[in-house]
Amino acid sequence: MDFNKELSERVGYVNDILLKYLPPAEGPQKTVIDAMHYSVMSGGKRIRAILMSETYKMFGGKDEVIEPFIAAMEMIQAYSLVHDDLPALDNDEYRRGIKSTHAMFGEAIGILAGDALLNYAFETAFKAFSIKPSASKQIAGALGIFGRKAGLYGMIGGQVVDVETENKTIPLETLDFIHHKKCGALIEASMMIGAVLAGADKEEVTVIEAIAADVGFAFQIRDDILDVTGTTETLGKPAGSDDKNGKNTYVKYLGIKKAEEEVDSVSNRALLKLMSLPYDSVFLGELIKSMINRVK
Repeated sequence: MDFNKELSERVGYVNDILLKYLPPAEGPQKTVIDAMHYSVMSGGKRIRAILMSETYKMFGGKDEVIEPFIAAMEMIQAYSLVHDDLPALDNDEYRRGIKSTHAMFGEAIGILAGDALLNYAFETAFKAFSIKPSASKQIAGALGIFGRKAGLYGMIGGQVVDVETENKTIPLETLDFIHHKKCGALIEASMMIGAVLAGADKEEVTVIEAIAADVGFAFQIRDDILDVTGTTETLGKPAGSDDKNGKNTYVKYLGIKKAEEEVDSVSNRALLKLMSLPYDSVFLGELIKSMINRVK
């Protein structure tokens, strides 16, 4: 398997879906739609969308019903980054090597673009009902996962604690909560939605949630490490921003060596669980390895 070639094909597949589902840039509100397109289509690894698609296929899913959720997940991810970059939060002028949305369009449009992406994500996901009415039960379940993992008890909850603990000494358990929620929740949602829409049973979805939780956790620790070891050029955003913003990180608590050991331990646990499932998970396993071992 040529992993890089297959990954590139999957990124192209996700980008085609996004262009299909993003609103046309027209009408009196065109400026904010332009900002939405800018935020979503300005690069990105499409990791969450591909995790969703691959999990769906792993459990035998073959219909287009997954497409609105793929688009919706990337919209949610984009909105979270748009708001993270705002002056009130991380105050980052660059994202993926280009100006962040608020730096390009102004703070007000940046806020509104994030709001619009959040709302339009759910509007998009609901389109799955018209694509496959016979799967209404699975779609409703997927929507429940989507809302919870992206909201108060998922990503938003993690972001709240992250903001409130800046420049404070916190227990490692609190940092674990932040990492599991702020980063891990959308990865959990992606893989769980793929499984649910493909008809996986309750026990299988529980295993997928555990795998995704470990993947998300390891991914965020790797992000902590790269913020220290990477450069602005390789990361596409300011290096050292965690320290600048008073963020608590695994590197700060454990040092780079022990943080690396934690990444290895958690990611290996996830891969063992994945391999225990009686399905073809070769590409999905390689994707997880590439996420966790990335250098940018």
